[in-house]
Amino acid sequence: MSQLTYRTALESDLNFLLDLRTKTMNPHLIASSLSTTVDSHMLRVKYKFEHASIIEYNRTSIGLLKIERKQDSIELIQIQIDPLYQGRGIGKKIFEQIINEANSEKRSITLQVLKVNKAQRLYIKLGFKIMEESHDSYLMKYSKDV
Repeated sequence: MSQLTYRTALESDLNFLLDLRTKTMNPHLIASSLSTTVDSHMLRVKYKFEHASIIEYNRTSIGLLKIERKQDSIELIQIQIDPLYQGRGIGKKIFEQIINEANSEKRSITLQVLKVNKAQRLYIKLGFKIMEESHDSYLMKYSKDV
């Protein structure tokens, strides 16, 4: 999987990111009775956009990774992989890279996931624990100490 690379997201990527978010999130948002309008998707795409990277596989844009590195934690804001590339271990590989970084720098990782999103099973397998719960999502944390 050495063809997995990241590049800074640009304004010119907004249409790709809007399409990606629609494809990856609409089923979960609908199941959670949350908005799927273009405006609501674009608000989320632009949220903390300065932390957004495009995931590329064999030089093809296949996803979004949005993380904010803080002093003692890493906040995973968004990760989305095009459904055509899901199930190939790419998400797991990305998470392993982030976990290795967190462990080497003694940082925790936090993320939020919708309760209906099956990705939470991967997060639990990788060592994330549910810390808080809201009506439609979980706040999860990975830490060697948790």
